[in-house]
Amino acid sequence: MAGALSFGLACGARAHAAYPQRAITWVVPFAPGGIADLTARAVAQPMSVALRQPIVIDNRPSAGAIVGASAVAHAEPDGYTALLLSNANAISAGLFRKLPFDVLRDFAAVTTIGFFDLALFVAHDSPWRGVRDVVAAARAKPGALTIGTIASGSTQHLAAALFKSMAGIDALTVPYKGTPAVVTALRTKEVDLAFEIVGPMLPQLHAGALRALAVTADERFAGLPGVPTVQESGVPGLRAYQAASWNALAVPARTPAAVIERLHRAAADALALPAVRAQLQVLGVRARAGTPQQLAQLLVDEVRRWAAVIEQTKIERQ
Repeated sequence: MAGALSFGLACGARAHAAYPQRAITWVVPFAPGGIADLTARAVAQPMSVALRQPIVIDNRPSAGAIVGASAVAHAEPDGYTALLLSNANAISAGLFRKLPFDVLRDFAAVTTIGFFDLALFVAHDSPWRGVRDVVAAARAKPGALTIGTIASGSTQHLAAALFKSMAGIDALTVPYKGTPAVVTALRTKEVDLAFEIVGPMLPQLHAGALRALAVTADERFAGLPGVPTVQESGVPGLRAYQAASWNALAVPARTPAAVIERLHRAAADALALPAVRAQLQVLGVRARAGTPQQLAQLLVDEVRRWAAVIEQTKIERQ
């Protein structure tokens, strides 16, 4: 019996050590070319070298990142199907009445990958120079201020809703299909202000077409050191304002711990590479690996946080 047990343990150890034996599919629940997609591809390449197997990016865009997340939640827990988990998944938990999975129970955390900021943008010739100007204008003419964001329920949309609520202002949020439409709306004065992720807007800032008034995170963005945070504006209601986006790596629940550790080590090593960090910096992403436990706690905290924002701002659940 002892010999059989030793043989079984040895076989199990060899099985885990041999992982992976074939290509890994990394499901990205967003369209190709966006921040999430480019982030995953930047990290996947050195990971595949370390794992000695290809990592295939499978883009499955949908509202709330639901389609891609569902595919991974119901996949075999063998380490060959992974998910680019994000705060979109945390938001979906509070935004949708029913999901085909439980975001807190159906995934096993591997590591955070990166955090990226949003900012408040205006046209280059806007008279506003900071958050105080925006709040003052909104209070002077309640309901007249227009704010552009991408789709309702997105991080950008909720960041704007939280801003309005904490600042105590009445403004109209106008949702658009994507970042290009938001940029056009700003440049043509269709909206006064926009909340958008910093990375895709950097070319517009460098060209002088738009200006950033403030970033929404609790620290300044390294690529725009002269742009303050919303908290630094000094507006009383906004002293605790904070909104940021993040991406992470997750696998189906019940994936073996040894497999999770192997993926974690490969991802953390990739994120430590100067070339990868520089590539993500260009995208406006702060590379940051973390333990599975830290990611699991982040997800719990973000689900709770965004559910409270959705309730407080009276956004209708879908």
